[in-house]
Amino acid sequence: MNKKLVALAVAGAFALPLAAEAQTANVTLYGRANIDMEFVNGSTCNAGGNACTNANSSNPTVFRISSNSSRFGMRGTESLGGGLSAIFQLESNVSWDTGNSCSSGIASRETYAGLQGSWGRVTMGKFLMPQDDVHGIFGNAPTLLTSILSTADVWAQGNLNKGQGGWDARTGNNIRYDGPNIMGFTGALQASTRDDSGNTTQTPFGGDNGDHTSNLRHAFVIGGNLIYSNGPFQAAGAFETNQKVRQYLNTDGSVRTNANDYDYTLTAAYDFGTIYQGFGLRIAGVFEQTKYDTPTGDLKRNFWGVSGTIPVGGGKIYLFYRQASDGKGGAANGEQVGYVVKGSDTGTQQWEATYSYNLSPRTLLYTGYVKLQNDQYAPYTFNINSYAIRTCTYGVSNCSAGRPGGFVMGFAHFF
Repeated sequence: MNKKLVALAVAGAFALPLAAEAQTANVTLYGRANIDMEFVNGSTCNAGGNACTNANSSNPTVFRISSNSSRFGMRGTESLGGGLSAIFQLESNVSWDTGNSCSSGIASRETYAGLQGSWGRVTMGKFLMPQDDVHGIFGNAPTLLTSILSTADVWAQGNLNKGQGGWDARTGNNIRYDGPNIMGFTGALQASTRDDSGNTTQTPFGGDNGDHTSNLRHAFVIGGNLIYSNGPFQAAGAFETNQKVRQYLNTDGSVRTNANDYDYTLTAAYDFGTIYQGFGLRIAGVFEQTKYDTPTGDLKRNFWGVSGTIPVGGGKIYLFYRQASDGKGGAANGEQVGYVVKGSDTGTQQWEATYSYNLSPRTLLYTGYVKLQNDQYAPYTFNINSYAIRTCTYGVSNCSAGRPGGFVMGFAHFF
């Protein structure tokens, strides 16, 4: 059945008076079913959690079925005349492995309403920060930038919320402007007010939405990007800042201080096209710098990575290597925000190799292996469908951090 007719039927079931108006709009139902089999290992605590020693941990191989950023949504536009249109999108997470979860529900993914024209577009709602737009330049686009193969676990601390020091988050209470394409350049600027009008149960500090105390201290998040795309060359820069989102106690424990955190990303890619008997090559690189306020001084980390995409017949090979440095800056050794820890032996390396094949324009098969080679005190794990690993308190000698790795066989269908 035609998607537009189904969408109109759904709208009519909710409110008959809106049916006549909906007929003048372009409304589409859409979705993605993305599910895989995973064989994951990495030292984990026998009693659960991630604070144990070598003696009370093990390194099992775990078999899992996982849903990877699966979704169902409705989007539409209405022409208002003079080149101006009203737009909306309502997108929900779908747990294709278990049928439902606490992360599923109406409007749990990209959800907004706004206006667009030749000048660009303005939207308000819940959606990802502009930093996420640059991920596809260097990340594993052939496997849809998701699953444990996601390249946004070390970069941007992708599975941590704002209160934990994460970046590239799907924040609530946003207003965003996306500019038009001018000679290959596009840009975006977004602000999240961190107010308490939405879900206030996420912790710490209101998670990715905000809470009452965030409101009182005027916390906010701002991010932006500038992207150039012209033929085989792409380049982008993005920034994000969390202002007064986190708080910490001063060293005497008496005063709580607001933290101001910053993150910057630069990336570029070049597609060489076909280079030898049906084989192509696209190379990309990324650099990121992160800085956090802490009670003992600033905590910094540099990150870089390189990737290669090799089209082969109807499929694509993707290769990726990245490295995160030890935590640096004026903070005391052992100071930690999210996965970034100050001191030696706190960095990590990640590599992965995948192959994806399109069975049709709407059906994708993929497989791959990913490994995080954590240093002794590095606590990094996967972004999507994370795996609890053993972590070590800085300076403890009889402990080594878990080094998670996983083999994946997956299937995705678009509708």
